[in-house]
Amino acid sequence: MRPAFDLSLYLVLDPVQCGGHEASLDVARAALAGGASIVQLRAPEWHKRAWLALARDLLPITRAHGVPLVINDHLDIALAAGADGVHVGQRDLPADVARRLLGPDALIGLSVSDAREVAVANALGDTIDYLGAGPVFATPTKTDASAPCGIDGLAALCSQARYPTVAIGGIQLHNAPDVMRARPAGLAVVSAICKAANPRDAAAHLRAAITRAQP
Repeated sequence: MRPAFDLSLYLVLDPVQCGGHEASLDVARAALAGGASIVQLRAPEWHKRAWLALARDLLPITRAHGVPLVINDHLDIALAAGADGVHVGQRDLPADVARRLLGPDALIGLSVSDAREVAVANALGDTIDYLGAGPVFATPTKTDASAPCGIDGLAALCSQARYPTVAIGGIQLHNAPDVMRARPAGLAVVSAICKAANPRDAAAHLRAAITRAQP
């Protein structure tokens, strides 16, 4: 049975931005206490053993909060750590292959950036569970990202998608209410929490902004 999931405040945990392994665990604990509803581990600058070690230490923290832990791209790490699923991009292992390898109970998200990619995703049926749409704004945290779609572009992608869709890319507290006007299922953030002086407060303020903007 696939885990229940809530995309409203989606933390993309980058251990480099957090300051390392132990600091990442502290950020995760604080963000979950502040209202983060799902955690994705994305560590492109780390070797796989470090990814795996952090994933294994994150899992009991997310489980204690009843929140899924997904791994960006690397199915082997997700399997080895016992994570709840993966999030894949357009150039990663195809979503149908990920589903076949991870089985029916895994949570699988897919990144999309334009109408064509959403249309292809819509044909995947139960292969995937949600979409990550963006980047909404230009962001330095993902140097190979597509051109920003903006809020109007995000709204178009969300309305086209048959899956719950989380917005990502350059989202901070100051622009969160504007992004929510596009009616995504939630907001995915990296530096807004990972680089915050107080990750718990940062998560709580974002969660409050999201709640206020929901219909």
